[in-house]
Amino acid sequence: MDSLSVHRPRNVDWQRAAALLYGDWGTSKAYVIGAAFLAAAYSSFPIILAVCALTGLVGYNYVVVCKLFPDGGGVYSAARLQSRFLAVMGSLLLVADLTVTASLSGWSAMAYFQIPMEHRAAATIGLILFVGAINYFGPKHTGSVAVWLALPTVAVVVAIILISLPHLTLAHLEPSHKSFAKNWTAFVGVILALSGVEAIANLTGVMKLDPGASLERPLVGRTARKAILTVALEVVVGTALLGWAMLSLSPNLKELLVNRWDDMLTVLAEQYGKMAVGPGFGKIFGLMTALIVGLLLLSAVNTAVGALIGLLYLLARDGEMPRPFARLNSHGVPWLPLFIATLLPMLVVSFSPNQISLMELYAIGVVGAITVNLGSCASNRNLKMLWYERALMAVTFVVLFGVELTLAKTKPNALFFIVCILITGFALRAVAQRRAGLRTITVSREVAAAVAPESLPDFRVNLNPGQSILVAARGMTPVLQFALEEARLRQGTLYVLFVKELAVALPGPLENAERPRWQDDPQASRIMCAVLDHGRQHGVQVIPLYAISENPASTILDLSATLGIDILMLGSPHRNKLVSLLKGNVVTEVARSLPENIQLVIHG
Repeated sequence: MDSLSVHRPRNVDWQRAAALLYGDWGTSKAYVIGAAFLAAAYSSFPIILAVCALTGLVGYNYVVVCKLFPDGGGVYSAARLQSRFLAVMGSLLLVADLTVTASLSGWSAMAYFQIPMEHRAAATIGLILFVGAINYFGPKHTGSVAVWLALPTVAVVVAIILISLPHLTLAHLEPSHKSFAKNWTAFVGVILALSGVEAIANLTGVMKLDPGASLERPLVGRTARKAILTVALEVVVGTALLGWAMLSLSPNLKELLVNRWDDMLTVLAEQYGKMAVGPGFGKIFGLMTALIVGLLLLSAVNTAVGALIGLLYLLARDGEMPRPFARLNSHGVPWLPLFIATLLPMLVVSFSPNQISLMELYAIGVVGAITVNLGSCASNRNLKMLWYERALMAVTFVVLFGVELTLAKTKPNALFFIVCILITGFALRAVAQRRAGLRTITVSREVAAAVAPESLPDFRVNLNPGQSILVAARGMTPVLQFALEEARLRQGTLYVLFVKELAVALPGPLENAERPRWQDDPQASRIMCAVLDHGRQHGVQVIPLYAISENPASTILDLSATLGIDILMLGSPHRNKLVSLLKGNVVTEVARSLPENIQLVIHG
């Protein structure tokens, strides 16, 4: 079976989709607030709030994106409507991001599990290999794992917030003495929580359909909205409150916070647990938090790997990657994308000395992909969006574009990594298209518009058997021969009409007039007998029609409508200009009044 005709099963409901999304977004709290403290210490609260605001804004925009693209709303689907090159570039940016997301989340999980620094790289590689094995069975099973990991994390976050509420204060907050440029750079460096939303957009192709939708007309807007908005609310509110709790701790603990920035949630659980109950409870609560958050970080690895699989499959299905990338196993998962999505993060971890180096590789990919996605949607007038949705998307695009330029300027290692991914990806695409016999050409806008499929929205090929044909004949002419051939090819009925023109102005109706018969007309009988004989020889049903009329064009039109024919055939006129001027042109008169549902063929 051709794998390109196989659809991945739609078995991910909104709860599993939310759990998969929370596996990435929810984990952002595990290192975002710590990274903010590392960048600006007790003056970092505005940065944390800005990151929360941007996260919520991007989340709302992706609710709209998922509604517009039910078969996969990632950057590739959106940018492809503008440019295939831009779509592939955005997808490769996302490949780089998801690769680093899996690596960074796995490394952070090892930090929460208190794995010694010298063994964290090996442990992370083993973790990624395990997640790849789980994804062999498809997103439904991994989504179930994500549900069980997300619920305890939500409980732990709520518990930390509740026991910290009595101790929240603004007394320790410090104003920033840095310039706007330095604060902007610090803000850009803390944006580490956006890739999950692009991942979930790519998974709309496996989400359960909304009520009333079908595989031919899929709709997943309700499913995506529930998943994204539920998780976005928890992430935004939770991150802001946890950041406030972190900055409410005494400045005497600043050294502890700096040294343990990579497991900040554990520190918060230990400190506020000690304040609420005692040192023993604080230690136990800290261990419980570290275990649960570490397991959630495993879910983030799973989300990134699953998103990589879906993205590579989408590219292969659309001919941008080799066809073998679209071959599915018995669980509906493509083989080669699964292998690549597991191997790439392992390679990144093996070449990274610490978590900070992974963080430097992170944001440029996801911010670039989201910028391309939102910019493509906002500028596409063919997408049906409300005016405020488009305006908000355009504003978000401008902000993210500024973030992307800053990242390219301040993080050269990330820029180098992205360039390597782009070169490799486009080289693989070129090889795949060459093997498929495709060549890239450039044409003018006018030519592109003329050959675009949407330029012929009503074009339909009608080759159904049984069509009826009416031909008006005055002799054994070429049009009669052509009509016989068409009737045989279409397996239809052929009506042969002979109209004897009566050029006499009668003052009244004829009395005792008999119905005219073609057998009584020598010219008509010669034509009809010959046509009936040819019809019997070639298996064509021929029905002779004979009429006497002072207006042949009107008679032809009346019979065409009465018999409900599909095709009317007429021979081209050969009258001289004087005769046409005096008597008119039958073909012209028929063409002027013929109904649109009847095709007119003029044979010359």
